[in-house]
Amino acid sequence: MPENISFIGSGNLAWHLAPAFDNVGWVVKEVYSRNHRHAAQLTERLYQAEVKASLDFSTSDSSVFIIAVSDDNIREVVKEIILPEDAVLVHTSGSVELDALQFAATPNIGVFYPLQTFSKTKKVDFKQIPIFIESNTTGVEEILLTLGNAISQQVKRITSEERKALHVAAVFASNFTNHMLTLSEAVMQKNGLNSQWLSPLIIETINKVLQVGAPAAQTGPARRGDLETLEKHMTFLNDDPRLAELYQLISQHIIDHYHED
Repeated sequence: MPENISFIGSGNLAWHLAPAFDNVGWVVKEVYSRNHRHAAQLTERLYQAEVKASLDFSTSDSSVFIIAVSDDNIREVVKEIILPEDAVLVHTSGSVELDALQFAATPNIGVFYPLQTFSKTKKVDFKQIPIFIESNTTGVEEILLTLGNAISQQVKRITSEERKALHVAAVFASNFTNHMLTLSEAVMQKNGLNSQWLSPLIIETINKVLQVGAPAAQTGPARRGDLETLEKHMTFLNDDPRLAELYQLISQHIIDHYHED
């Protein structure tokens, strides 16, 4: 049965996750953030939520408290937060262990990790986002399963070690890929070219990976072992040593991966 929720944090994830719960009947009652203005902006997206001025939730009507802050701030929140009796405290990090909550002011702890990249300006469909949960008791697990199934079609149990591997893979798949696209845009702009020309290539690359798998989708001079083209590209990048170094490192990694013999 839906209960009340409070959020600690008002960043990109909370911006989307809090309304998702609100819209399925899990009422978000409070939002705490070190930046009160950001907390106020998030409460404007919610039906009944109020800005919480401190981490003292001892008189809160909520039963579930979701920490949605940066990884390096989770333990600080755990030290300071005051919770009502029998509260459930969870964090949403991909890389922080469940044990980070072990000294919290409640024995009921868990992890609720949506595997997606979030930006406030880009709408997401939680039904399509896999959610990975971890808990220390069957009671907390049931609550997290109920929470997850209310907003997503994919809810999976996972251990802290498995989640760490998942998060590393996600960084390669999303964050590093995005940075490569950032660098490609910079090369285009530096040479007076329209970066939109790359859009069909980017779309086809992602679609092909999803259809046939990344190893089969790999093409390019390094995959072919085309050393002459690689050398031309390195010469072209002579005026940007850092980018040339990165190009060489990734190209060599591809060569080693596909041409080990």
